[in-house]
Amino acid sequence: MTDLTASPDLLRPAPGLGVPAPGASNQKLKETADAFEASFLSQMLKPMFEGLSTDGLFGGGQAEGTWRSFLLDEIAKKTVASGGIGLSSRVMTEMLKMQEKGQ
Repeated sequence: MTDLTASPDLLRPAPGLGVPAPGASNQKLKETADAFEASFLSQMLKPMFEGLSTDGLFGGGQAEGTWRSFLLDEIAKKTVASGGIGLSSRVMTEMLKMQEKGQ
């Protein structure tokens, strides 16, 4: 298991997620941490679906790849809403520490 405190770069948010401004409410911090965890989970799920054969009566086509990414995003969001894997709480803790230090 990787020690996240040893490498602060691992906790940098994905582009577009941003870090809430100092003094942001805990609710905003939680939303940002949840979005980060959902993005992480979506990326982890992506390789699981790349090798699936979808040929058949109701599968295939170019649009399926597009819709699959939306499906993976929703699976990740639902996983986070159901408790996730614990990454969100860790990220939120680190964001709170960053705010206290004035970063």
